[in-house]
Amino acid sequence: MHIAFLTPEYPHIKTGHSAGIGSSIKNLVQALGKEQHQITVFVYAQKNNEIFNDNGVTIHLIKNEKYTFGKWYFYRKHIQNYINNITASEKIEIIEAPDWTGITAFMSFKIPLVIRLHGSDAYFCYLEKRKQKLKNFWFEKLAIAKANAFIAPTTYAGKVSKDLFKIKNKEIKTIHNGVELNRFEKYPTDQYSNGLILYFGTIIRKKGVLELPAIMAEVVKQYPQAHLVLIGDDARDIKSNSPSTWELMKEQLNSFSTKVKVVYLGKVPYDAVQDYIKKAHVCVFPTYAETLGMVTIESMAMQKAVVNSNIGWSQELIIDGESGFLVHPSDHSEYASKIVKILENNTLKDTIGKAARKRVEQVFDIDKKAVENVTFYKKIIS
Repeated sequence: MHIAFLTPEYPHIKTGHSAGIGSSIKNLVQALGKEQHQITVFVYAQKNNEIFNDNGVTIHLIKNEKYTFGKWYFYRKHIQNYINNITASEKIEIIEAPDWTGITAFMSFKIPLVIRLHGSDAYFCYLEKRKQKLKNFWFEKLAIAKANAFIAPTTYAGKVSKDLFKIKNKEIKTIHNGVELNRFEKYPTDQYSNGLILYFGTIIRKKGVLELPAIMAEVVKQYPQAHLVLIGDDARDIKSNSPSTWELMKEQLNSFSTKVKVVYLGKVPYDAVQDYIKKAHVCVFPTYAETLGMVTIESMAMQKAVVNSNIGWSQELIIDGESGFLVHPSDHSEYASKIVKILENNTLKDTIGKAARKRVEQVFDIDKKAVENVTFYKKIIS
């Protein structure tokens, strides 16, 4: 097949910042390429127009054009026309786009469009109990209406999105995101830095990081050697308008009489992140808003015990008490108790770590996910 992806981000030195959407697309693209499928990726909102080849994948950078008015409409039509021209000349059979910002609103493609429910603004506003701007919902709703079918990374994300946008008579197929297992070695469970608790991801309220100071205060009372390492971009806090969520965390940390050791490393290269995963005694992701959570899967792939949120999507990642622990982020004492349970019991840590890797092999192997995606694509175009 010749499959195309439209995306605002894709991990490459020429495309600028890339986060979860870009990483999950690249994982899938690489797996599809191994199966000899032809892949074209359109990355919009770029500094320049450019076409280049990246390990067999054709990348089209689409420049972020300026308009005197109506950019929200005219730039979308520009992207549409560009893609339709390439579709005709290169015989692309199907295109996939994300739900975020409703980029495909006002677009009409000459091939079927599949929208992957990575997480719309409407979805995250719902989970965070925030009011969404009407304009943002309108764009996303129009984009949803244009799609031929949908893929959800978790059944939970699919159900919530279906309810929010009142999707009817169109299939929503659950296909979990995956990882290339060879990139994540089965790191020995007996090699770790005692008491090292690791969080990696954006430092932002919706990821539950503002719960970590209270959780860590409880942990160190029971396990004094415990210390927290944070890795990831700092973000503005949408609730307080603080320019730095990390500064808010520091204020909370200073309010506890119990000394909590925390090191914030900022953003580091991914190879260095893997080094910290290897060192971790336990990984923690107390997030409030997610569609799946690649950081959890990556930690599990390296045989690390994870304490995650227990909200919706995470119940499809981890079997509670078997391949990790699930606790609501606001339950600080219970969250801390699960962390301490792992820190104090090496046998439990090893058992959970090995079960976590096995679960990733069974459920999140990107090669298996690629086959599922192609089967669904063929169903849509048939």
